[in-house]
Amino acid sequence: MADLQEATVTLPSDPASVTTARRYVCGLLADWGLPPGDEAVDAVRLIVSELATNAVLHTSGLSPTFTVDVRLERSEQLYIGVTDSHPRRPQRQTAAAQQDNGRGMVIVRHLTQESGGRLEVSPTADGGKTVWITIPWAVTVA
Repeated sequence: MADLQEATVTLPSDPASVTTARRYVCGLLADWGLPPGDEAVDAVRLIVSELATNAVLHTSGLSPTFTVDVRLERSEQLYIGVTDSHPRRPQRQTAAAQQDNGRGMVIVRHLTQESGGRLEVSPTADGGKTVWITIPWAVTVA
């Protein structure tokens, strides 16, 4: 396998794009050797869903698109970043049990940490931000 594999997709900030982003990333993971039934696939699927949803819902119409970047370095670390052009960083919110939203970043943080990874937010040159997760890549070859 190559030392670096990477792929990027830019999608419209539309709720339908969340499904497209999720399928795109899961397809890449399969192409890069992660078996579809692997536990990590479920975690990544949910992380991408939450980050893409945030990029669509919380940018107040100021980001017409969002970009999903996926990198696999030396078959050791998987990086997934979701970039939008809105400057507001994700906010930690406490969600009441009866609310339908407000838990996205809590879920992302939990799944990332549970996978032995980390989460960070970095500004972009155009004033937006990228929310990155990094998790260990642990594919066992039989």
